[in-house]
Formats: sequence, C-alpha cells, structure tokens
Amino acid sequence: MSIRAKRWKAPAACCRIDKPRPKNDAFGMAFRFLPPAFAHSPQRVACALLTSMFFFFSSAAYADVLTLKPFKDDLFAYPATLSSQDNGAYTVIDYRELRDINARDKVPERRAHAQYVDTGVRKVQQDLLLKTGAGNIRHVAVGRTQGAGIIVLYLHGQGGSRKQGVDDFTFGGNFNRIKNLMAGNGGLYLSPDFSDFGDTGAAQVAALIGHYAEQSPGAKIFVACGSMGGALCWELAARKDMGGRIDGLLLLGSLWDESFFSSPAFKRRIPVFFGQGSKDPVFPVEKQEAFFRSILARSKGYPARFVRFETGTHGTPIRMADWRGTLNWMLSKVP
Repeated sequence: MSIRAKRWKAPAACCRIDKPRPKNDAFGMAFRFLPPAFAHSPQRVACALLTSMFFFFSSAAYADVLTLKPFKDDLFAYPATLSSQDNGAYTVIDYRELRDINARDKVPERRAHAQYVDTGVRKVQQDLLLKTGAGNIRHVAVGRTQGAGIIVLYLHGQGGSRKQGVDDFTFGGNFNRIKNLMAGNGGLYLSPDFSDFGDTGAAQVAALIGHYAEQSPGAKIFVACGSMGGALCWELAARKDMGGRIDGLLLLGSLWDESFFSSPAFKRRIPVFFGQGSKDPVFPVEKQEAFFRSILARSKGYPARFVRFETGTHGTPIRMADWRGTLNWMLSKVP
C-alpha cells in the first residue's frame, strides 16, 4: 500500500534510565514490606512477585482505558429524556425541529451557528489517497495518522461522499464535534469514499482500516455508519479480518442485519449503538428496535444501546448523536 501524504509523526518517547524507583512501584512495595524470614524463602518471594505483578498489570490496564475529554458538551447534550428502559440501554429523547434545527442553525440544515463549531481543527485535516489492492481510496483524515489512541470512521449513505463526514457546518455542527474530539484526544477521524455498499466497498474500507491500524497498533477502532452505510458496518463485522479488529459499531438512521449474530464481532461482544428517528421513512424505527431487542435476547448483558429521537426523521441521529458520551461508553465496553 502507498499513500500520498507527508504523515504526521508523534515525537519519540523520552526515557531516563537513572530515574529513581517511584514510591508506589508494585515490585518495590512487595519487597519493602516482606518480613526477613519471608524474604529468604524462594517460594514465598515468587508468590509475592506474582501477586504484585497481578496488581501492577491490572492497575496499568485500568489506567489505560481512554476517556475522551469534553468538547462543547453543553451545546451537544441530549434534550430531555422522555423514557428509559433496560437499565438505560434503551432511551427515548425529546426531539423538536424548531429547537434542534431552526434554533441551532443559522441556515436550517445547511449552516450551524458559529458557537457550535471550531474550524481550527482544519489544521490537522488532510485529503488523501491510499493505494491498495482493493483500489484507490480517497479519504479525509483528521488528527494523528500515526500513533493514535482511537480511530473513528464515518461511512456515508447513498449519494454521500467523503466530504459529508467532514462538513463543519451541516448536521448542526456534529461532524465538526467528532473531528475536534479526535484531534483533541490524540485520535484519528476518517471519512472515506468507497465504490459501493457491497463486497467491493467493504474490501476498500477494510483496507483503509488495516492501513491505519498498522500505523496505530494500540488504537481502538470504531465504525459509524449513516443510513445505507450500515450495510458496510454489518459486512465489516462479518469479515474475519475486521470482525476481530474493530471494537464497536454506531448505526445512525440505518438498517439491521440478522447475519450479525453469526459474525466474529458479535461473538467478541463488541459494543453497538443505535440512533434512530421515530419517524424515519427509510428504515422504520420499529424494525430497528426489534433488532436491538433481539441482540439483548440472544446474548444476556450484551453491550448495546438504543437512542430513539421522538419525532425525528432519517437524518436526525447524525445531527443529534452524542459522540463523546457514546464513544466513552464504548471505550469502557471494548472486548
């Protein structure tokens, strides 16, 4: 694979070999409090070492859970909750066009008011071309193309393009928010073009994910799919190479697919988020709700959430989804 870009590189980590042992060092603590008789027993010393190693690595793993820092949370917070079920897994949110479109946009559905966006993020935005065996993939990258801690992709629906997912002002500025969340948290946001919503498109997106996963081997990877883009979400989940690699799916005004239950992603119990308008004329909310409930029925305690935007239509979830709240929940649930 090759990519036309001068990639941003994270500065090399700097280490001091003469650094004194910290006071809370697990290994030092284990020996500091050993009684003399205990310390001279090889078996007991080994036991102490194993115990301290367990707590050391457990603490390290806990500390490494990424939490996204806030960005305009007060402006993008959900309106009132009308109802909630399944211990919060299913929520109905109050949505009103006059408030959530007309009052939020300077030009309704075209340009959000200035307070909802920060275009300074364009400094770390690149329009790129990746050459792969699946074809050339044009995509926009925002943030760290190497060494990212989290990668989020947005896959557009019918008639869309890579430009939709990086438009700062449409959908109430919500794409600008995810761009800033990634750039401000050491992450990478990708919005690609692809040939179709079938095998070819899935292969192209898989190649794109594979490329950037190699550049950021420790990154958690989440794929958000708008409308018909959901077909690619489910195809990626079913692929052996991707079902074991992606860490979560976000379906925004999208479709369902029963094949998910036999996928590697389902077996890994990756978190899945559904956002759906109650008046979606393309993908009826009742069918998506039924699919969500079938996930919970198939696997007890499965990490799935459903947010229903009451009176919302097809594009409402893309405008209203709380990127930070959803991704932080997903980060806490990754396999």
